[in-house]
Amino acid sequence: MAAQAQNEPAKFGKLDAKDLTPAPFLADSAAEAVMLSDYGTARVDVAANQKLQLVFERTTRIKILKKSGFDWATVEVPLANASEKMSSLRGFTYNLVNGQVVKDKLESDGKYFDDVNKRIRIRKFTMPNVREGSVIEFSYSVVSENFFNLPDWQFQHTIPVRWSEYRASYPEYFDYRTLMQGYLPLSLREQSEGSTFFGNQAVRTWQYRWAMKNVPAFVPEPFITTARDFVARLDFELAGVRFPNGLGNGITFDWARFDRELLQDDDFGQQLDRGGFLKEALAKLPATTRLEDKVAAIRTMVQQAVKYNEYESIYTTAPLKRTFTEVRQGNAADINLLLIAALRAAQIEANPVLLSTRDHGRLNEALPLLSRFNYVVAHVALADGKDLFVDATDPLLPSGALPERCLSYTGRLLLKSPGQSRWIEIKPSQRRVHYQQARLTLSADGSMSGTVREEFGGYTGAKVRAELQKLGDGKYRSQFAGQHSSWTLPKFTVLAREELAKPLALEYEFSQAGGDAAGGSFYLSLLDGFGSDENPFRLDTRTYPVDFGTTQEETIMMTLTLPAGYELSESPKAAVVDLPEDGGRFMYSVTGTEGTVQLTSRMYLRKPMYAAAEYEHLREFYRLMLAKQAEKLVIRKKA
Repeated sequence: MAAQAQNEPAKFGKLDAKDLTPAPFLADSAAEAVMLSDYGTARVDVAANQKLQLVFERTTRIKILKKSGFDWATVEVPLANASEKMSSLRGFTYNLVNGQVVKDKLESDGKYFDDVNKRIRIRKFTMPNVREGSVIEFSYSVVSENFFNLPDWQFQHTIPVRWSEYRASYPEYFDYRTLMQGYLPLSLREQSEGSTFFGNQAVRTWQYRWAMKNVPAFVPEPFITTARDFVARLDFELAGVRFPNGLGNGITFDWARFDRELLQDDDFGQQLDRGGFLKEALAKLPATTRLEDKVAAIRTMVQQAVKYNEYESIYTTAPLKRTFTEVRQGNAADINLLLIAALRAAQIEANPVLLSTRDHGRLNEALPLLSRFNYVVAHVALADGKDLFVDATDPLLPSGALPERCLSYTGRLLLKSPGQSRWIEIKPSQRRVHYQQARLTLSADGSMSGTVREEFGGYTGAKVRAELQKLGDGKYRSQFAGQHSSWTLPKFTVLAREELAKPLALEYEFSQAGGDAAGGSFYLSLLDGFGSDENPFRLDTRTYPVDFGTTQEETIMMTLTLPAGYELSESPKAAVVDLPEDGGRFMYSVTGTEGTVQLTSRMYLRKPMYAAAEYEHLREFYRLMLAKQAEKLVIRKKA
């Protein structure tokens, strides 16, 4: 039997009444919702106008178990504005009321559009009368003129899935490749042959069926890019098209075609050499001979002229001249393509680098698909052979530092010469650095006071600067004080706020009453309020990498002055903990001299990403570090 001819896994409108009772869902009581069935089909066929089209249909049924699961009742369907249309949208919410099944129909007031940009709009709808225990069901079709991109399919979600099935059918003219992703096996995979008519001609079709049963919920942990990179899903690549009987030459979809079409696009490549209007503004910049300084000055000029609107895109929304002189705000492409145009107008060779941000998903170098990219930055080749990546969306980072969202390891460098474009490694130019130096004084009554200097370097500095900018100094200080509820902060100063190449610094005084005293002795955890107190890695095992994006360094140095007549009686032993293959190190030491105690804690993570196989070592590394930092010092009166 052909795969496409088999019965559908669920019929729209025919609900099993037991799905409205709690009994079948006792095993899922921890979940906020359960996807009962998710069924999709995609087929390439001939429209009434004899043109090829792609028809995608989806029917989904979800059981809502908790209020936190109400978000599943709002659905978003992205559409390419010019080439895709959504139709046949229908839906019902089912509830059990006094033993009777009551259903509420999705009406027009629950459907609306959200225009992201001139290329993408999102059709949204919200199911009516959703309660704990409701079952929602919806179905829709999307017809697309772009038959090159077979829709992807996601089997795994952040809620359990009872049954997920996808079917595809297309004529033998097309060579689609499938890429299975994730760590779960398919429950069903079938392939068969069928036939259809294209005009008056019978054509062989390829028919496929994929399914998964009882798919566990994907549980996100800290330090990942996006769940999309790790959930069970199917991606498709159209490798080529060859029509019969001389109806068309073979079309190959490769990176050369990808590069050429994008550089010819009026909202991308054709904008890059239209920077003549910038010559007057460029002439006002201070003269400098160092290339990096020239680039930094032009970046600042762009930042002062155009504000980032928080939208990620590879396409401009308006001509660059209008963006620079009138609109004064724009998405990532508006700003960074303007930056490239300005660099070129200043006779600096600059080219675009396409990438996918961390929350958009990693790139597959086998897939020449525009939908995999959502961001663009500038590239300048330095005389020493190094790559300078420049982004003008974030004024809180120095020139040459990409925003953290761009730390996705690889990008596509588009060069003017045909066939010269290539993949390029994206290395972070900044680390996350946190340095704390404290000078503390312990009084005989157990109270403590001191001065502290904290420095936040690299991406940590950018984060703190952003918080200060958002909250203002007063609210930031209050928030900081709230994290140290036992402290009084009589003095609090922010330093190097505008000097982006330097770490941002906080200098403050603090005091706290009462110590952990017993019989004239003090038991002190000096790192309370300074170090971490919780291991971010809680699962025993992890099937996907730990991705920090960049390397890290945390240093705490303390000097504690003891009250007269007291000494360090007991202290934690020094410790050194190393990760395998020089992946990181933690060092801890406490020394006592006459009247003072010196404590040093340093942690280095030397890799931006740790493989799943390294997770156990990383988790143990954090456990040992936190346990050591929590050990107490014992201060006693001298005998």
